[in-house]
Amino acid sequence: MLRLLTALICATVCWNCSPLSASERPNLVFIIADDCTYLDMQVYGGQAKTPHLNQLAKEGMQFTRCFQTAPMCSPTRHNIYTGIYPVKSGAWPNHTRVYDGTKSIAHYLKDVGYRVALSGKTHINPRESFPFEYDGEFKTGDVSKASPYPTISKLMAESAQADTPFCLFACSNEPHTPWNKGDASAYPPASLKLPPSWVDTPATRAAYSAYLAEITYFDAQCGKLLALLNQHQLASKTLVMVVSEQGSSFPFAKWTCFELGLASGMIVRWPGQVAAGSQSAALVEYCDVSPTFLEAAGTSVPESMDGRSFLSVLQGRAAEHKTYTYGIHTTRGIINGSEYFGIRSCGTKTHRYIRNLHPATQFTNAVTRGGKGNENFWVSWQQQAAGGDAHAKAMTDKYSHRPPEELYDVVRDPHCLNNLINDRQLASVKSELSAELDRWMHNQGDLGHETEVKATSRQGKGRQKKSAKKKK
Repeated sequence: MLRLLTALICATVCWNCSPLSASERPNLVFIIADDCTYLDMQVYGGQAKTPHLNQLAKEGMQFTRCFQTAPMCSPTRHNIYTGIYPVKSGAWPNHTRVYDGTKSIAHYLKDVGYRVALSGKTHINPRESFPFEYDGEFKTGDVSKASPYPTISKLMAESAQADTPFCLFACSNEPHTPWNKGDASAYPPASLKLPPSWVDTPATRAAYSAYLAEITYFDAQCGKLLALLNQHQLASKTLVMVVSEQGSSFPFAKWTCFELGLASGMIVRWPGQVAAGSQSAALVEYCDVSPTFLEAAGTSVPESMDGRSFLSVLQGRAAEHKTYTYGIHTTRGIINGSEYFGIRSCGTKTHRYIRNLHPATQFTNAVTRGGKGNENFWVSWQQQAAGGDAHAKAMTDKYSHRPPEELYDVVRDPHCLNNLINDRQLASVKSELSAELDRWMHNQGDLGHETEVKATSRQGKGRQKKSAKKKK
């Protein structure tokens, strides 16, 4: 009896350990936004209307504790496709590349008969490590047109006709700046509720309005792609995953390891496998995406990947996945970035610990240079601070000058306003997360400042030349 029970359990847990036939393998569709704070999306309680994602959440599972590791576009995407954390893969600064010989999900899925395509934003190198079928449609296609994605439609049609599964990464460029898509008139600036970490100025409100409009534009992109699955009668056999990427390019999100720089929205629909209208608070990371897709496709996860499949969470066989999530940010080599300002982080469901490697340095990036048009809000924050506004001064100081360590209760304080690093009652939490961060950095070969110094060597040649000129 015991042997029989064990066999039944193993059969349930390892439902896809044996190879699947082509007809049994699901199609895989991964849709990613660009610089979107998930709390700004209507589906997560925000102000940007997302009717298509609202419907998708009703049809699948909505995650509330999803995280990515590096709050910039390029390392984030390398992390997703390789399943490897940034320093170990070689892709930790922006405009970066993985070490030669690194394999990605494109290799592994092709090996088991998938067509693997990437449509839209790329930001990955070298191409040998990412042998996708490439096209730019999900970035450039006009959603006002009836058929904005003909290449994607062709992929679906050909795959259906040949009974060949496909994996598509659809990578939007919205709501990345410049905020010039969508209908900003749907978001009157005076009507908007601003996050508590922002400074309320006309420039901030105008920028927020334009940004929210682009989130709704992204939602329309999702709607057009989901409609294609229906058109080709593929929705019932396709796993769809939508994520919001790192936070927006407003302060305290992208380019930081504050909670809203690392946290992401994630919605997964897979008819017959994922319960409709379900939610999960399991901690998952972007490096877990490729392992999850591989397990769903019935193939093994390479030992080289740091990520772990959360298929058991999707199928309702597990409620939890990870205990910790991690973060790394490098300003070296980014637009207007501090020469050295390395940030490392470790978090749980309730707390986030941040270690600033260069606390004596002023933190700068594209936000603090002052932009043009609807990106010029930072200047208005500085002006308001100089004029005696206490909140403006507190927020500009907090953003530009960081202590060696920070600790936040992210349940009560998701915007990371109140640094609890000296709270004696949280001494054990600080010690636990600091030690776990040390362990992770050691495992990754992250040497802190020495790793920051090497950052530009991991960027394209053009970026290295610009950095060399700055030193002269």
